[in-house]
Amino acid sequence: MRGARSAALLAGVATLAIGMATAQAQDAGNPAPMQETTETVTTNAGVTLLDEITVVSRTNETAIDTMASVSHVGEEQLARRMAATPQDVLFGVPGVTLQTDANRTASSINIRGLQDFGRVAVIVDGARQNFQRSGHGTQSMFWIDPELLKGVDVILGPVANTYGSGAIGGVVFFETKDATDFLHSDETWATSATGRFDTNGQGWTTSATGAYRFNEAADVLGNIVWRDFNNYKGGNGEEVAGTGFDVLSGMLKTSARPTENSELKLGWIGTNDSWSEGLNAYDLDVRQNTFTGRYNVTDENQSWLDLHINASLNRAGLDQTYLRDRRQYDSQTGRPITVPAGTRTTYDLDTYGLDIWNTSRFDTGGIAHELTYGGDWVSDDVVTANAGGGMDVYTPSGKRRVSGAYVQDKFTYDWLEVIGALRYDSYKLDRGTAETSGDRLSPRLTVGVSPFQDGTLQGLQVYGTYAEGYRSPSITETLMSGLHPNGVVFPFLPNPDLRPETAKTWELGVNYRQDGIFQRDDALRLKAAYFNNDVDDYIGGNDEVAIGTNGCRFLPGIPPIWAPGGYYIPTCFQYQNFANAKIRGVELEGLYDAGWGFAGLSVSVTDGHTISYEGVREDLATIPSYQVTAQLGFRFLEDKLTIGGEVQYNGAPKGNAIAEDYTLVNAFMSYKASENFKVDFRADNIFDVSYTNPLNASATSIVYEPGVTLKLAATMRFGG
Repeated sequence: MRGARSAALLAGVATLAIGMATAQAQDAGNPAPMQETTETVTTNAGVTLLDEITVVSRTNETAIDTMASVSHVGEEQLARRMAATPQDVLFGVPGVTLQTDANRTASSINIRGLQDFGRVAVIVDGARQNFQRSGHGTQSMFWIDPELLKGVDVILGPVANTYGSGAIGGVVFFETKDATDFLHSDETWATSATGRFDTNGQGWTTSATGAYRFNEAADVLGNIVWRDFNNYKGGNGEEVAGTGFDVLSGMLKTSARPTENSELKLGWIGTNDSWSEGLNAYDLDVRQNTFTGRYNVTDENQSWLDLHINASLNRAGLDQTYLRDRRQYDSQTGRPITVPAGTRTTYDLDTYGLDIWNTSRFDTGGIAHELTYGGDWVSDDVVTANAGGGMDVYTPSGKRRVSGAYVQDKFTYDWLEVIGALRYDSYKLDRGTAETSGDRLSPRLTVGVSPFQDGTLQGLQVYGTYAEGYRSPSITETLMSGLHPNGVVFPFLPNPDLRPETAKTWELGVNYRQDGIFQRDDALRLKAAYFNNDVDDYIGGNDEVAIGTNGCRFLPGIPPIWAPGGYYIPTCFQYQNFANAKIRGVELEGLYDAGWGFAGLSVSVTDGHTISYEGVREDLATIPSYQVTAQLGFRFLEDKLTIGGEVQYNGAPKGNAIAEDYTLVNAFMSYKASENFKVDFRADNIFDVSYTNPLNASATSIVYEPGVTLKLAATMRFGG
């Protein structure tokens, strides 16, 4: 398998290298400058992180202008972080944490203490990433190579009425590169190649990109990335088993502009990832192919027309192959069986999506309106199979359909802005023998004021929001059944009577922008918010369902005892609406840029607990560490050289007996030696701190994060 991937990689790199060699021969006397891909609104590169129009905005708003907790990670930050995984991409974003197993390509994004089963909508170029494999570790599994990205937008909380159903935690939207991001305005073609080495885990990354502009109306971009990482070492110097991975990713994206006011984008992203689990007991191989089509038409002369149509198909599958005979229990009888080496368990998910919306802009009297209305539909078709009997009970087969429609109006009158929105959601879940459905209306109201028209406080806006969100139960939560296959035996119980979760959030926020504070070309951007999110009918797993309740029964012929050598626990596991979750916190994100240097600060403090229907209060297990992240950087040699560092403090959340406080110190450097050659360097965890993300730790296992890691990369580009 690795040989096949290497051959595919070399073929792709060779193709792009031929183009590079041709380019060098044709244009040796007139080399094209290296692409500056970040579209700026101000002259300060750092401040554009909050000044760029966000992908998640449906009214062409920047993050700093949005009356919600929104963050943007742009290309400059992506390059500075030298990310190898989505966890690296989202480092320091307030309110966002990732749970990852030893396998770093399996990730659950946690926003404000909520994660898994669609509570956070993960979207790549408009395609929902819903693949999950239930077990004892990370539930969700998605992969997008950072080399393919041009930006990431994050919207926190259930204010995303227009971005799809279920996102009571928030939305993370990954946007990949276009040919227009890569090509200069005077170029027809361009190619580049990047090589990188990570010391911890002896990780190699090779990336090649090529783009071609047919004419002003059509272009295409392709990219191929190969990463080959061995197991890394934690801060204690010990190797962390199972952390190596081998992943090949590719992308092909074409854009056509049939008219002056319209654009059609067609894209494909493919990934093949391999790793081992269970102390090399079995190999896992993930295949993912994402197909997207996005069409929009906007006519400034017809203010009622700003139409977007997105269609997507995400096909994800995982093959788990046993490398040796394995003793476990039959998922139907509970009796011991032997699963022979070579047996394969498969998990396949096809997610279809359709999203249509339009924004009409008009005035009534002195009030400006931005009226957005649309609908969306998502379908998950899950098929799991295991010839040995057992593991597929964690992730049952089934079909889930979720759809919704919404209307939102943004009123602007001088210093006052008001957003009123209403969303309708419905869902249907079917396994053939069981079916459940439901629907709900969810409102949103936001009021913002900008009371100061001049002076130092001119760019200050204060807003308040009340928003509700609705998450329907997933296939696994509703339909899981059978017997636990490993270690001990106990039944999983389906629960077709699960009620959807309803999130009700209050948020008070401040946006502040100011230019020319200490000098003519400096700028400050600041966002801060306090939130309080109450989630009614919170769904969680109950592993102490007593015999005789909810259908939990004795297994025929198996004594209900637990003793040395025994194999049956007299209890059952079932997902239940067991409590209301109450989560609150504060977030801050600030950036200052003066051209010659920049500074940033982000703060995220989240606290949460559940209150059961019996009145019992417990700390919420998915609350992440408190985080304070500071960055400082300087630019030299006419901005060719950038040097800086980051410090991040992590405070242990309440109720996690394993979590500890820890502080990370990182450094980065980028040098553009010429217009065609760039070198990047980064040092992570400089002081070799031994630590674990509390979301990755449990009473039975702890996954330690990487110790000191040095990264060095070089990029060569040609175009003409």
